[in-house]
Amino acid sequence: MNTAALSLNNLTVCYDRHPAVHHLSGAFASGSLTAIVGPNGAGKSTLLKAIMGLLPATTGRIDHAALARSDIAYLPQQAQIDRQFPITVLDVVLLGHWRRIGALRAVTAELRAKAVAALAAVELNDFQRRPIRSLSAGQFQRVLFARMLLQDARLILLDEPFTAIDARTTADLLDVVRAWHAERRTVIAVLHDLEQVRAHFPETLLLARSGIAWGRTAQVLTPDNLRRARQMAEAWDESAPPCAVDP
Repeated sequence: MNTAALSLNNLTVCYDRHPAVHHLSGAFASGSLTAIVGPNGAGKSTLLKAIMGLLPATTGRIDHAALARSDIAYLPQQAQIDRQFPITVLDVVLLGHWRRIGALRAVTAELRAKAVAALAAVELNDFQRRPIRSLSAGQFQRVLFARMLLQDARLILLDEPFTAIDARTTADLLDVVRAWHAERRTVIAVLHDLEQVRAHFPETLLLARSGIAWGRTAQVLTPDNLRRARQMAEAWDESAPPCAVDP
């Protein structure tokens, strides 16, 4: 039986005491490949931010087992990244070494070679000196995946990694995700395309602030579960009083 890489125990995460994730419990097995799906506003991105430590738990806890912060890589949505910053493609990828070298140690020829190899792995061999503002959405996503390759993380969190990118880039980056899975890394991705989830992700968490279902994808993405998630989303009342959760 797989051990848990990450466990959620009665987790609630709130904005202004209004729950975005509500009393969620479960575990991501070590080496698992899991999609998080659900209606808009279901708490999917909030959950990733809480796992990463960017948002505090209101109640409950997140257990990272033996994972250190440096063992976790997080890819936010592209809309949260400022692409006007004057930096080259290679410089962005080299940031994948940051936790090893910090701000004071120089980038060695070996580390630079690894960054170039990561760019080759995502088919951007000749893009090293290009400014990131000149890239298409798909090209920039390849750059971000190359940076994650250098991080060599045991837990990988991806927030809508295939949104607004072309089909070829999606297919190539799915190959990277499958390679991570084959290496027994734990990968958790927020996704919207249910057919993509069915085809490539063995495990799924269906979230509508509360957990609707969590387990094997075929057993989670049933018409009944999807209907329940939709009904819960339609019943949300943003003007309701704050949640009286325990401190």
